[in-house]
Amino acid sequence: MQVSLETTSGLERRLTIGVPAEQVESEVEKRLKEAARNVRINGFRKGKVPLSEVKRRYGAGVRQEVVGEVISRSFYEAVQKENVKPAGQPSIQPKQMAIGKDLEYVATFEVYPTVTLSDLSTYELTRISAEVTEADIDNMIEVLRKHQATWTEVDRAAADGDKVNIDFVGTKDGVEFAGGKAEGQDLVLGSKSMIPGFEDGIVGMKAGEEKVIKVTFPEDYQSEELKGANAEFAIKVHTVSESVLPELNKAFFQKFGVEKGGEKQFRKEVKANMDRELSNAIKAKVKGQVMDALMASHSTEVPKALVANEINVLREQMLQRFGGQKQNFDVKSLLPDTMFQEEAERRVTLGLIVGEIVKSAKLKPDAKRVKSMIDDIASTYQEPQEVIEYYNSNRELMAGVESAVLEDQVVDYILSQAKVAEQQSSYDEVIKSTNPQR
Repeated sequence: MQVSLETTSGLERRLTIGVPAEQVESEVEKRLKEAARNVRINGFRKGKVPLSEVKRRYGAGVRQEVVGEVISRSFYEAVQKENVKPAGQPSIQPKQMAIGKDLEYVATFEVYPTVTLSDLSTYELTRISAEVTEADIDNMIEVLRKHQATWTEVDRAAADGDKVNIDFVGTKDGVEFAGGKAEGQDLVLGSKSMIPGFEDGIVGMKAGEEKVIKVTFPEDYQSEELKGANAEFAIKVHTVSESVLPELNKAFFQKFGVEKGGEKQFRKEVKANMDRELSNAIKAKVKGQVMDALMASHSTEVPKALVANEINVLREQMLQRFGGQKQNFDVKSLLPDTMFQEEAERRVTLGLIVGEIVKSAKLKPDAKRVKSMIDDIASTYQEPQEVIEYYNSNRELMAGVESAVLEDQVVDYILSQAKVAEQQSSYDEVIKSTNPQR
């Protein structure tokens, strides 16, 4: 086999491979003879079909099959011989495929880049610590009660937290504008679901009252016509309702799956969920710091093929999140590559850097941490043991957990090498910093 390797540009390589005709033709002949022994053709007994007839009927298909296999095998042998590591599938361009002549083709592909690790000891990172207090549990229980609240009409002025049922008509310079009118709309005051000033203007109004309030639309409002505009809303309040929080009783606890143990068990369950959420949030914040540091301290060219694969993964994940069906629309038109390009390049870059750290530090997935992660995942289900058994029997799921554990081990390894400052925080601070909507 003749092999010639050249670098075309950056990570792209081109292999010109020549395979002796004898390797191809002998394999084609062998398969045709095997076929002649087993093929059934009208007019001939089984095993008595002339080889010439088998060649006439099946020769082209058999040869195509053999050539494909030879190309695949010889390409693998060539990259092994030249000690290159392809990133993605090669593009194959035939040069010579005539019967009786040496097979020759060109394979163009990208290779994985060489990653030179930065000095991890120069990283300056912060490790956060926090715990769930009894006050945090009290606050969370109040949030859960509010989610289960009912509404009761009251005969008093509306206050923050109340729900009002209103009609309103918006005008700009005395003229109604599109989308500025509604009848019988419910609105919780203080929810900030309306433009600034709207909800504040209703506070203090009673059922049956009417009022005109003046507001200014935000500069970043979606309607060009209304950006930064002064407007008036004529408002009529039909009803004012206050929320009634449910009691902490058996019926309430059952809504959250707590059948026995009363309030004590309920608080225990709430704390366990909050501890899990806090642990994940802290881990995410620290991991984010580490990954940002890796990106800032490395400059690595990434194979286009890997980025393209990652773009497809991100697109598929978005489709699944929003329940999209591929056959219903042009996916690439609605979700073009450019939407995912930057994130895909970041993921691929980090994957290459993390992979090099795993290799240089000789890290392997810690079995105890793998088991702990599966146990943690299973604890959120009604039948944890079934989930654990399912993970243990599914190699693909286990590989995903092992990959996640290995990434966590990389973070721990970098923290062990870097300059790390300890920072005490609270449950609320950590959660709100990772989820601003909370």
